[in-house]
Amino acid sequence: MSTFDARSTAEQVSEGIDLRGKTWLVTGCNSGIGLETARVLSLRGAHVVGAARTLEKAKEALAGLPNPGSPLACELSDLGSVRGAVEAIRSMGTALDGVIANAGIMALPKAETKYGLELQFLTNHVGHFALVTGIDDLMTDLARVVVVSSGAHRYASERGLELDNLDGATDYEPWRMYGRSKLANILFARTLAHRFAKGGSQRTAFSLHPGVIRTNLTRHIADVDTLLAPMKSSMKTVAQGAATQVYVATQPGLEAHSGAYFSDCAVARTIPSGTDDALGEVLWGRTETLLAALG
Repeated sequence: MSTFDARSTAEQVSEGIDLRGKTWLVTGCNSGIGLETARVLSLRGAHVVGAARTLEKAKEALAGLPNPGSPLACELSDLGSVRGAVEAIRSMGTALDGVIANAGIMALPKAETKYGLELQFLTNHVGHFALVTGIDDLMTDLARVVVVSSGAHRYASERGLELDNLDGATDYEPWRMYGRSKLANILFARTLAHRFAKGGSQRTAFSLHPGVIRTNLTRHIADVDTLLAPMKSSMKTVAQGAATQVYVATQPGLEAHSGAYFSDCAVARTIPSGTDDALGEVLWGRTETLLAALG
């Protein structure tokens, strides 16, 4: 399916692809692989709606793009901010050709909650769910939704989504909670893909593991050098880390793989619960219920 691999860069996987006239929303556009993704999409001609926690950060990031973009404030752990971002996108009057749900937080050392939800689950899953479902009617018929998950979803192998522990109060462990949120990302993309198909839409959705990259995402890890030392030989640069999401977002011919999880620019395997469609529907319903209760 692909001649690209773990060492391919975002520029390489999108070479020759013309995105002029296309509009992409990228969350977490201000640093790391989100910034590189926005840059490469812009390089290929796309108009990038770049979301960051503050409007100032988004403006600063987009100022360096090859093409002018539209900055957007979206703090994913603040549902009021997410709703404001949805309204701001609507006011632009522009159809979206795709969304790259890239932003996230990782391995918070202590349990933190907001709205009664563990902060990684809230930020990485619930915030993106609210954003994407809030603008799905603005997407073009061929739009793609790309949800950045992680190979770390495997930390949720034993306990899964822990839907009875959404505040993380029971036996909090940073990596298990991060893994839970990344498993939720996979199930969200897979369920969204199924719902697109059942509704007769040609829209598609995918999830992916970008690889191990040293970016601002590691800021909560106390001894990041020790953690990353065993993975040094397989670590990616930022340009390589952005490749899989740019590949999934832009390469033609991936429609038959809608709902799949990618790694190194190829379809990859998840833990068994990552392909549990019944669990995906349960998660979808629970997330809708949570958002309805939170107003």
